[in-house]
Parts: sequence; structure tokens; C-alpha cells
Amino acid sequence: MSSDSNSSSCSEDPTDQNPNPNSMDQSLDVIEGQLASIAFNEANGSLNETNHEETSRVVEVEEQGIESSPVLDDAIEEVRGSAVTLWRNNSELEVDGNTSPSSSGYAGERGSSSVTSASGIEEASDDHDEIREVGNNGDGGPFDEALESQQASWVPGKRHVDEDDASISWRKRKKHFFILSHSGKPIYSRHGDEHKLAGFSATLQAIISFVENGGDRVKLVRAGKHQVVFLVKGPIYLVCISCTEEPYESLRGQLELLYGQMIVILTKSVNRCFEKNPKFDMTPLLGGTDAVFSSLIHSFSWNPATFLHAYTCLPLAYATRQAAGAILQDVADSGVLFALLMSKHKVISLVGAQKASLHPDDMLLLANFVMSSESFRTSESFSPICLPRYNPMAFLYAYVQYLDVDTYLMLLTTSSDAFYHLKDCRIRIETVLLKSNVLSEVQRSVLEGGMRVEDLPADPSLRSGSSAPHLGQPRHSTDSPQGFREGFVGVGGPDGLWHFIYRSIYLDQYVSSEFSSPINSSRQQKRLYRAYQKLYASMHDKGIGPHKTQFRRDENYVLLCWITPDFELYAAFDPLADKALAIKTCNRVCQWVKDVENEIFLLGASPFSW
Repeated sequence: MSSDSNSSSCSEDPTDQNPNPNSMDQSLDVIEGQLASIAFNEANGSLNETNHEETSRVVEVEEQGIESSPVLDDAIEEVRGSAVTLWRNNSELEVDGNTSPSSSGYAGERGSSSVTSASGIEEASDDHDEIREVGNNGDGGPFDEALESQQASWVPGKRHVDEDDASISWRKRKKHFFILSHSGKPIYSRHGDEHKLAGFSATLQAIISFVENGGDRVKLVRAGKHQVVFLVKGPIYLVCISCTEEPYESLRGQLELLYGQMIVILTKSVNRCFEKNPKFDMTPLLGGTDAVFSSLIHSFSWNPATFLHAYTCLPLAYATRQAAGAILQDVADSGVLFALLMSKHKVISLVGAQKASLHPDDMLLLANFVMSSESFRTSESFSPICLPRYNPMAFLYAYVQYLDVDTYLMLLTTSSDAFYHLKDCRIRIETVLLKSNVLSEVQRSVLEGGMRVEDLPADPSLRSGSSAPHLGQPRHSTDSPQGFREGFVGVGGPDGLWHFIYRSIYLDQYVSSEFSSPINSSRQQKRLYRAYQKLYASMHDKGIGPHKTQFRRDENYVLLCWITPDFELYAAFDPLADKALAIKTCNRVCQWVKDVENEIFLLGASPFSW
């Protein structure tokens, strides 16, 4: 804790500026008592009866420069001393930060880090996320089958509205999200009824306020296997309570997106309501938006855009995408701020007015808002929306129209009376798209999917001349499994390649391969997604990084990450894959992406800067 002699105290009494050590010690006991209410049940469902001394808790505070007492300093240093293993879960890390792969590929074994994790990755679902006991063979048995059927039929909306903080089932949920005001009023809860959780919200508010009254800001509390992550945005408090073993950076990023989704609906000017009335109830303003928030939270378990901060495009022939972009550009020149043509969460084409920038996070939140609101599907809509990264204080106006089941057009403008103009623009766009067969090509691409690891060229000669593969072409004999007999052949692609994500740093776009065996269930895909999250957080950890390459091997995967000034590559292999062959395969993946970049990325548009 650092001190600042110029800092001000909330109290005018001089004695309050240097608290009594005994009273501060009592206050710490109060916090321990409050944290006990969020020490959730373990797998057997029994109440947590362990003593406070036996439960490890880590509190990280952001120093604001206050004058503190020795007792509090000693207490904070004690819990900090127990937090040494917070970011390293029994793993060995070897990093060579000075060497890096050359622009043409990996330089042998140099510049890599090897991590062997001793802890498994959480595999249970967050959407049906009670803590369950697993059989001795590590298989969930009938529970897994039920879980798969439940995930396949997932629909957005409020869950478990009959639960409250006294419910055993509520305490078993593996991941909670809360939004509350600085006065302790509940605004949103992922599980349970907000009104029934008023007491629990008041407890969270008391913890935040207590630390803030000391001049600090609470960021993270660890209670056993649970992490309690706090995010303070003016009068709005956001809290995530999770035992999913996700990194702190990932959970905080999810809270940022949750706050951004609220700003999309209300704008940041809602803060003025709290300035006028600190007890302002914001819940009615968010009426009917449970599906929007639950859909966003669900995307935290499958959408790489939530942690990559990039968007992905639907694979299309270059000429098809150019045809769509040309008509959108004509519309943008007529006064439209942004024109987006999308298929679900994937971009078909995107055009912005001159000097206007659109952040990938805004695109993610905007697409989630449209897809999770049933009203947009039934008819053309004209709705006020806010883009947090563009201007969080003001509304834009979005014209939204679905052109088929999954494809929709969004036209954004600053004018509140532009509905009929945007409708005319939509008619022009739809006419051109039909005449140029863009919509039929979009439907074909949706059915065929994107890049598959099985199609990765095995013969280096395929990378030269016109023999380079293209998406959507029939598979020839050279693309058959017989061509993958070099080295170790896994169930998926060559050399045990199961999956990869490639992110273009310059374009702020990413491409993810289709899932293939053995990663063919929602449960296994979520486990891989969590592994990517941890790898991403480790690579971008400012405390010990950032790193350029990293190689991890555990009982589930071999994970390899490579970061250059131009791209980031995350690849998952069979756990028995050879390291040298995995490196060579990653080189081939990068070359393959480069060969088909006209089909998988939106090129030619001016890059967005933020």
C-alpha cells in the first residue's frame, strides 16, 4: 500500500485520516464475514463449514494513494504473499523472449515456451452449470448425454427465476453475473430473481464500498475454488463469481462486455439519473432484455471474438464479397454512417463513412443485440442503439432487416427521422444482392462451413502456382486422408492437428477452423475454448510477457501459440503430437491462410483504427 500525503479523506475529522489499528482489524473481520456468504457449496452440495482461516482468499487492490494503518498493510501483505500461485496452476514455464520465429516460419525449437499443466480444464456447462460429481472413469455418463441435448436446444432468456441466495441449487451454479447500482439495488442477475437477491446485492455493494472508503479499489477476491471479480463503472457495479478456472483477465473482459451491452441499450448518460437520485431504480429501463444479456453470457463459452477482440467473416469468393461491398459503399456515400451485411455473427461485408471507425467489440455487441431480439426477425425495425467504443454518450439509429433466416442488414445513421431513406437503401441493396446471386452464395457458404483441418495441404508443392487450394472446391485425391501419411496422423488433420484460430492483427479479423473429431461435442468444444482463453491470457500477460511463442502439453491437448507483428496463431493438437511436426504444421496453416485470405477476410476496406 502506498501513501499520498495530499490525498483527501471522506471524513472531516482528522482522526479518521489515520484509522485506529484496532478498528481497522475489526473491519477486516467484517469483510471476512461478508465473504463467507459467497463461499459456495462444493460438489456434494453440503454447506461450507470450513473456518475462515482454512479458506484461502486473495484480495488484490489497486492503490489509490492513501494513508493506511500498519495493521491493514500487514494484512494485505499477508494475503498477497499467499497469492504467489494465483497465475501459475502447478505448471512449469520456460520462456525465451529474445528469440522469435522468422517471417517465413519457426526457427527450429527456439523462441518457444513449454507449459505442462497439472490441473484439468473445467468441462461442465455454464448454461446448465450445477457442480456434479463425475464417475471414476472421468466420464459423466448419462449426464453428458443430457447436457448435450440441453445445449443443442439452448434458447436465450432468464434462468431459474424461482431461486435466490438461500437456494441450494443457486449456490451450486458455477458462474454468476451480477449488475447492481452503487446504492446496492440489483439491476441484473444471470440466475435467480433480482428482487429476491436484494440482500446479496447489498453485501456485494458493502464489500466494494468498504474498500473504496479506504481509498482503494477491489479487483479480485479468491475464496477457495471461486473467483469474485469486481468491475466498477461509475455508479454501476458489475460482479462475476466463478469456479470455472477461467483467468482473471478473461472474467474481467466478460464484465466489460456485459457493461458494454448495457450501454448499447441505454447509453452512458444513464449515469446522470444516479447523479440526480442515488437510489434510482434502473431495472425498468432494461425490461425485456434478459434474452440479450443471457445470449451474450452464453457466447462467452463459444465465441472467440469475446477475448480476441476481433471479428470473423463468412467465407466467400472474392468477387462475391466485392459485389456486396460495392452496393454498401454506394449507400454509405448517401449519408449512412455504417452499413453491415452479416450472417449470424459473421460479417459478409462492412462499409463505414469516411473517418468513422467501428470497433470489433461494438460489432459483437450489436450483432448479439440483433440476434437475441425476436422482434428484429419478424419485421423491419428502426431502433436507437449506442456503440460504446464509438460514442458511449449518444444514440445512433439502426435500421435492421432480415433478408433470409440468418442473413440480416444493418444500416446505422445519426438521424432519428431517416427511416424511409434507409428503407429505400435496403430495397436497393436487396435488389442488387439478389441479381448478383450474393444471397445464394451466402446460403451455400453457411451450409458448407469454413476451413477444415482435414483439408490442410500436405504436399508443400501445393503452395505454389495455381494448385493452391480454395474453399468451396470439391476435394480431390490429393486432399484425401491418403495424403496425410507423413509423420504422426491424428484423428483430425495432419500430424494430429485438431483445430486452429488465426487472427490478423492488421485487419482485426480472425478465422477459426471448423470443429472435427474428436472435438465434436459442445462439451469438448467448450473445454478447448477455455484452453484457448488461458493460452491467450498467458501470452498477453503484461507481468511476465508478452511472449512470442508458447508450447503447452497436458492430458487433453498440445497447444501451440505463435505471435508476430502481423498475426496470432493458436493451434490444438493431439496430446501425443510431436513438437517438431506441430511447428511445421503451424507453418503450413499460416501459408494456407495466406493462400485463401481473399476468401476468408474482408480485404480492400480501409482499416479501422482505435
